[in-house]
Amino acid sequence: MPTGIAIRDVREQLFAAADRILLRDGPSALTSRTVTAEAGCAKGVLHRHFADFDAFLAEFVLDRVDRMDAQAAALRGAAGTGDVVGNLTDALTALFGSVAVAIVSLVTFRDELRARLRRDWPAGVPVLTEAATMLADYLAAERDLGRLAADADVDALAPTLIGAGHLLYADRTGERPADDAVRRMVTAVLGGVVR
Repeated sequence: MPTGIAIRDVREQLFAAADRILLRDGPSALTSRTVTAEAGCAKGVLHRHFADFDAFLAEFVLDRVDRMDAQAAALRGAAGTGDVVGNLTDALTALFGSVAVAIVSLVTFRDELRARLRRDWPAGVPVLTEAATMLADYLAAERDLGRLAADADVDALAPTLIGAGHLLYADRTGERPADDAVRRMVTAVLGGVVR
């Protein structure tokens, strides 16, 4: 790209390029050169907007966590409607159908990125801990509505759903799990707490 031409929404253009690379090629393929090439801009563009590549990656991960707010609001809004197992199945399918699994791999893959994220996110992997909070909030709302047992431990159920869901989706090169497999897992995790 010639110099002197303004690029609109540079951050989002670079973040979208990182999404595509992660989903297509995995975390080992993610470099400043591949991101800028995928975004169709000069490598210097990334370094004008971010201190270094790990700073870019940290902001990318946190941006993708922030984007989960809409999904969390939609899931909370579904409380009291439809089927609890179905709502959770849909939420987990959407979560793990996104770049979330690839972000987990990226955070695991890059030591410096983990160190930077720890400054703002002291525990857990950002995408997964945010997802667990989203599920716990939904489960609590369903419990308050009487659709889950009054003694349902939503703070234990939510991370269990995330962990089991992650295991189903962890192989990014394999076939995606069938909806029925996700539904069976959700049913098993919830056990007898659904009313």
